[in-house]
Amino acid sequence: MRTLPNFIIIGAMKSGSTSLYNYICEHPCILPAAYDEIGFFDSNFHLGLNWYRSMFPTKKQLDAVRRKEGAAITGEDTPFYFWNKDARDRIQKLLPKIKLILNLRNPVDRAFSEYNNVVREKGITLSFEEYIKPDLENIENNSLDVAQCGQKSAIISRGIYFIQLKMWQELFPHDQIFILDTNELSQKPIKIMNDVFKFLELPEHNLQRKFQSKKFVYDKMNDDTRKKLIELYRPYNAKLYKIINRTLDWEK
Repeated sequence: MRTLPNFIIIGAMKSGSTSLYNYICEHPCILPAAYDEIGFFDSNFHLGLNWYRSMFPTKKQLDAVRRKEGAAITGEDTPFYFWNKDARDRIQKLLPKIKLILNLRNPVDRAFSEYNNVVREKGITLSFEEYIKPDLENIENNSLDVAQCGQKSAIISRGIYFIQLKMWQELFPHDQIFILDTNELSQKPIKIMNDVFKFLELPEHNLQRKFQSKKFVYDKMNDDTRKKLIELYRPYNAKLYKIINRTLDWEK
């Protein structure tokens, strides 16, 4: 009686995916899942397909929306899928035609946001520089791979987006993956969201609220640390720009 998703936001973590999902679900043709970050294709896969279906609207509910609006879809967001090869494989097997949405953020800001989230939730006392040191050493001393991006404290590695995106592009064609930048979304919310709706094959819809990701107040990053991370990410960002065929304003 229940449907499976038409789209999934696959990442990136700490890039505003929850806010993006909420804004997508403002569209009158979209019915939301029971909650965000379902995590079926990674940590909850053992619960089975019927459990996953239970997270989504019934076919009857979608049919009612379709009669009223002309179209009806549903979807979910789990940003931890981005670096998870098992999740990718499971999605491709179960939902080969799924539309994937990737919300990216300046990797320096993303890393600092994740660090401060760990501070809030786990009360660590290490400075940002101390916390990222093992991951930086890992990047320097090992060949980069997707598995490294999924390690618990790999908050710098997770910002090396091109490695993770290439993994998804191995199984999904480019026209099934929509990529947007959090900064562009905050600056041009109506345009970017209508680009998303077009990708989802839905009519335009003007949001009633301005896009705003969850914000917390924390101390500013050390200027020298920021400069070093910008330089670290520069060649990786260049590889990302090449495969998405556009540049993003992340070099500051």
